Amino acid sequence: MPDRSTTMDPASGKEFQAELAPPMLVAGDRMDQPTFHARYRAMPPGTRAELIDGVVHMPSPVGPDHASAHVPTILWLDHFAEQTTGLQVLDNATAILGPGNEPQPDAILRILPEFGGRTRVIDRMLVGAPELVAEIAHASRYVDLGPKRRDYERAGVLEYVVRALEPDAVYWFVLRDGRFEERTPGPDGLYRSEAFPGLWLDPNALLRGDRRRLREVVDLGCAGADHAAFVARLDEARRGIPPA
Repeated sequence: MPDRSTTMDPASGKEFQAELAPPMLVAGDRMDQPTFHARYRAMPPGTRAELIDGVVHMPSPVGPDHASAHVPTILWLDHFAEQTTGLQVLDNATAILGPGNEPQPDAILRILPEFGGRTRVIDRMLVGAPELVAEIAHASRYVDLGPKRRDYERAGVLEYVVRALEPDAVYWFVLRDGRFEERTPGPDGLYRSEAFPGLWLDPNALLRGDRRRLREVVDLGCAGADHAAFVARLDEARRGIPPA
C-alpha cells in the first residue's frame, strides 16, 4: 500500500489524505518481493534493480565486454527456439520467483504455458521459475555464481548457464533433487541440455563469440531423434494429450 500523509487544503481549510511516492530503492536494503516491486515501478526510467535473496542489488552500467558476450548467448538460444515451436527467448526480462526474489536474468528460455510450460505472464510480469536461465557474469560474477545461483536453485529453475568473463569460462548447472549440480561437457566437448533435448552448446564457440559454430551445433542437436520427440511432446501438450 502507498504511504499516506495528512495534508491541509489551503482553499477549504480541510484535511485530506495524500499519497506519498514509495521510498527510493537503495542497494543493500532488505525487503520482500511485493515491497521491492512497488518501489521498483516507481523508480526513474532506465533504473536497473534486482531482488536477490531479499536483498536489493543495483547492477553497475553494462560495459562493452558484457554486452558483446550477451549477443552470441541470445543468438544460441534463439536459433534453437526458431526450430522448436512452443518456446520463447526473453532478453533481460524481470522474473518474479518468490517472496524474496525478483531477478532480471540476461536471458531466459521458457516453454510457453499453452505448450506445458511452468511460467505465466501476470500483470505484464513473468511469474514462476523458467526452465532455463542464462547470465553473463563479469562485474556480477560473485552474485551470479553465489546468491543468484542459490535463488534460481530454490525457485526450481531446471538449468542455469553462466558465461563468465575474466577469467573466461562457461558453467552449466542442472537441477537434481532440488539442488544444482555442475555439469561437464561430453567427450566431444559439447554440452547437451536435459530440459530442452536438442539444445547443444560448444562452450569454446560461446567464449569466442563464434556465431556460425553455435548455429552449426544447435542444428546438429535439432537433427536428432531426441529433439523430434521433444517437439512432439510440446505439440501433444498444446493439444491436451496426456503424457504416455
